[in-house]
Amino acid sequence: MPTHLAPLVEPADELTIDEVRRYSRHLIIPDVGMTGQKRLKNAKVLVIGAGGLGSPALLYLAAAGVGTLGIAEFDEVDESNLQRQIIHGQSDIGKSKAQSAKESIAEANPYVEVVLHEERLDNDNVLQVFEGYDLIVDGTDNFATRYMVNDAAYFLGIPYVWGSIYRFDGQASVFAPTLADDAPCYRCLYPEPPPPGMVPSCAEGGVLGVLCASIGSIQVNEAIKLITGIGDPAVGELVIYDALELSWRKLKVRKDPNCALCGEHPTVTGLIDYDAFCGAISEEAADAAAGSTISVIQLEHMLKEREEGTRDFVLIDVREPNEYEINRIPGSVLIPKDQFLNGTALEKLPSDKQIVMHCKSGVRSAETLAIVKGAGYADAVHVGGGVAAWVNQVDPSQPAY
Repeated sequence: MPTHLAPLVEPADELTIDEVRRYSRHLIIPDVGMTGQKRLKNAKVLVIGAGGLGSPALLYLAAAGVGTLGIAEFDEVDESNLQRQIIHGQSDIGKSKAQSAKESIAEANPYVEVVLHEERLDNDNVLQVFEGYDLIVDGTDNFATRYMVNDAAYFLGIPYVWGSIYRFDGQASVFAPTLADDAPCYRCLYPEPPPPGMVPSCAEGGVLGVLCASIGSIQVNEAIKLITGIGDPAVGELVIYDALELSWRKLKVRKDPNCALCGEHPTVTGLIDYDAFCGAISEEAADAAAGSTISVIQLEHMLKEREEGTRDFVLIDVREPNEYEINRIPGSVLIPKDQFLNGTALEKLPSDKQIVMHCKSGVRSAETLAIVKGAGYADAVHVGGGVAAWVNQVDPSQPAY
C-alpha cells in the first residue's frame, strides 16, 4: 500500500488577497503552502448528508477553503437533530437541511460555491449526482446507501472518505481502489451487510453528539490530505475510536481478491437492488408481519375496547428502558427485544391472551413478532409505525425522538 498518493486536484491559478488573509494559517504550513491551498480552492467535494457527520464535515471543508461543496440531502431539520448536527440551529427547524447547511456555509466562508442535490440518492440519480466531483465524503447512516455509494464511486473512479458512528464508537477509512492497485473498497471490509435488525441505527440506539465532530473532523482531515497530496491517507486502514475509553486504533484492511466489486472476478458490475441486498427486516420478520400488522388507529380502538372490557390482549413494548422513559403507549408492558432473542420473554407471555407488540418504528417489533409466532402465538400482531406513529397520529403531546 503506497503511503503517499498524488494530489487529486490541480491548483487554481491564484488566490485573491482576501483569500490569502483568510487562509494564512494554512499558507505558512510548508506541507500545505500556497500550492496546497490553491488545490483546495480548485477542489469539488460532495458531502452525502448534512446530518451528524455531514455537519462538521461541511463546516470544516468550507473553512479549509474547498472551492465547491456539493450537498446531497433530502431531509428537513428536526429538533432532535440539534444535539449533534451543529450546522443547523433552532430557527432552522422544519427547514430543508440542504438549504440550512448552505446558509451556514455562506456565513462560515462566502468564497465557497455550494451546489445542492435535494433528492434521495437512488440507482436512477446517484451516478449523475456524483459525476464531476473529485472526492466524496460519505456521512450516510444506513447500509443500503453505503453500499450504493461505494459501488457508484468505484464505477466512476472517485475516491471517497467513509465514516460511521454509533453511541460512543466511531470508524473512518478512505476507499480509493482506483488510485492504487492494492487499495480496498468498502465491500472488502464488509463483504455482506449485517443481518437485518442486528445493528440498530442511531435513531434506535442513540449517538453521543460530540462523537460526530470527532469522526467528521477525521473525514475532513483525510479529504484535505487527498486533495493536496500530503501525509499518509487512511487508504487500506480502518480507524476505530472509542470515546468512552478515549482510545484510537488503526487496523489494516487488505484488498480482497474475491471482492464482488473490485476483486479479480467481480460479480457486481453495475448498480444493484441495495434495499433487497441489505434488507430492512429479515425474511422471517417480513413473513410474520404480513397480515399481522395493525395501525396505531386500530390499536387506539383496541385499547378503548380493553378499557370497556369487551376485548383482552397484552400490549408489549420491545424497546429499551431508556426509550420507554421518553414516551410510551399507555397500557403497554416493557419487555426489551433482547429478552425475546434469548428466550426469557416467552416465559412472561400469557397463553390465554392475544399478544400485541410495538417498538419505535415497527422494525424491532416485526423481528420479535416472528419469534412469538414461532412459539405458537398464531394470532399475535405488531403495530406498524410503532410509538413514533402513535405520537404523530394519536398523542402529539408526548415528545418524539
